[in-house]
Amino acid sequence: MITISREKAVACKQSGWWGEESTNDLFKKHVAAKPQQLALVDPPNTMAIYGREPKRLSWAEAEGMVARYTAMFVKHGLKKDDALIVQMPNCVELSIVYLACARLGVIASPVPALYRDNELINIAEQLAAKAIITASRIGKYDHESLALRLQQKNPSIVKVFCIGDIDSSVEIVDVEKALDSLNQEDLAAASAAINESAVLADEVFTVCWTSGTESSPKGVPRNHNEWLAISRIVVVANEVGDGAHILNPFPMVNMAGFAASFYPWLLSGGVLVQHHPFDLNLFIQQIRDENITSTSAPPAVLNLLLQNEEMLHGIDFKLLKTIGSGSAPLSEWMVKGYQDKFNVCITNLFGSNEGTALVSSLQTIPDPVLRAKYLPRPLEGGESASRYGFITRIVNPDTEEEITKTGEVGELRIKGPTVFSGYWKNPEATRCAFDTEGWFKTGDLFQISGEQQEFLQFSSRLKDILIRGGMNISPVEIETLLLAHPVITAAAVVGLPDKILGERVCAFVEIKKGHSADIDAINTFLREEKGLAVFKQIERLEVVDALPRNPVGKVLKTILREELV
Repeated sequence: MITISREKAVACKQSGWWGEESTNDLFKKHVAAKPQQLALVDPPNTMAIYGREPKRLSWAEAEGMVARYTAMFVKHGLKKDDALIVQMPNCVELSIVYLACARLGVIASPVPALYRDNELINIAEQLAAKAIITASRIGKYDHESLALRLQQKNPSIVKVFCIGDIDSSVEIVDVEKALDSLNQEDLAAASAAINESAVLADEVFTVCWTSGTESSPKGVPRNHNEWLAISRIVVVANEVGDGAHILNPFPMVNMAGFAASFYPWLLSGGVLVQHHPFDLNLFIQQIRDENITSTSAPPAVLNLLLQNEEMLHGIDFKLLKTIGSGSAPLSEWMVKGYQDKFNVCITNLFGSNEGTALVSSLQTIPDPVLRAKYLPRPLEGGESASRYGFITRIVNPDTEEEITKTGEVGELRIKGPTVFSGYWKNPEATRCAFDTEGWFKTGDLFQISGEQQEFLQFSSRLKDILIRGGMNISPVEIETLLLAHPVITAAAVVGLPDKILGERVCAFVEIKKGHSADIDAINTFLREEKGLAVFKQIERLEVVDALPRNPVGKVLKTILREELV
């Protein structure tokens, strides 16, 4: 399936940012060149999160698994352009599933392991998903039952693939048994299906999901070329060399996991080491044990480690010379501290599923203090535009006038080969996301900075979202569910500042007279009655007589945030 215009494809290829090489082409190249070298590594705690011992796969072993997963999908009726929901932890099978989808032309739609019924039902409906693949359990949660509930409520889902010990008596595809039962005829049928699919680099590979101001998630389709264009920017910025050992601490379901880990692994032909869920001590152990040369971490984690330098003992910073960070403003003290004490460059990454990829690296902004504050400003015809492929401008969102003065805040607009073509089967959302000249409206507020106006500086978000541990959360989604609670009459959700996670979920509520509100009971309602993911649950509850509102009744969240300071 191709969702981009022919004109854009031609222009991106003429500029050199797009090509004809697909994800599967990249993978097969490394399989042929280094079959016996290590390629994929499980987290050490795989038994606890997944129910089996950790695996370490060579490129040849990974190829064998990809071939068998592809054959399994074909045998059970999946074909090109079918949508497959992927809900799995960070493990070697996750990469295998993605590669099998890329080979066959199945559209992979990854979702966080923390998503529950509330999120998944809507996603499955928007996708008209043909199947879901998951684990029987992830941690202590029963994902097998979750997948079956999803199938019952979405008739388009004809297959549930499950890895691990299967408990259900209902028809379900036991992945281990299905793989073991494959024969030569199945492998031949898969080969024929692959040839017939003839997947192109311009075709959609993934549909990831983004939370914004709406209660429902929006699907972001990305083709192979769009992923490669944005990932090459990250590879250069993070100095990911050939054979890199990459440690991935983020769920491999969106921009952070794909552009900073999965594709850099494929571009470098190195080793992808997975981590799940985030555990600081285990993260440090893996950096030491796996000779990690490239990784990323939230700003709060890097701050904590620099404040407790003894935790960094034993790390070879001659190998790990660059660490990516983003999702929240970087501390000048932290970025300068790593560079002065360990000669390590903290790369400032600002990205989005839709294709924003602003990166301050050692090459672009050598000064660590400036690198913490500023991002490059790619302008048409400028040096930064040639480095990043896309161009930017700052616009007053009320008047649509372009801002060219230093220090004046406006919305960041972007255009270029990294930018997606529009939301999945949602023309109205797509229309609202682009302006009349084709610029994507990021919803992020920036100002022009620097003596030569060469920088952009983040100001705030135009969209009402909060970011908890790098995960975007829609306040409207939670507010809508809170209003279904029998005693809550009004609700407003804002981000509570947090040193570790960036923000936590805080709800201000009005309740019916004569009733009380208990945070545990409300979270039980959100989790069990509404199927809300655990990471979106309320972490601080404030009961108020009346929410502050403007003359037309809009809740003044600025006042609520000030009360939390």
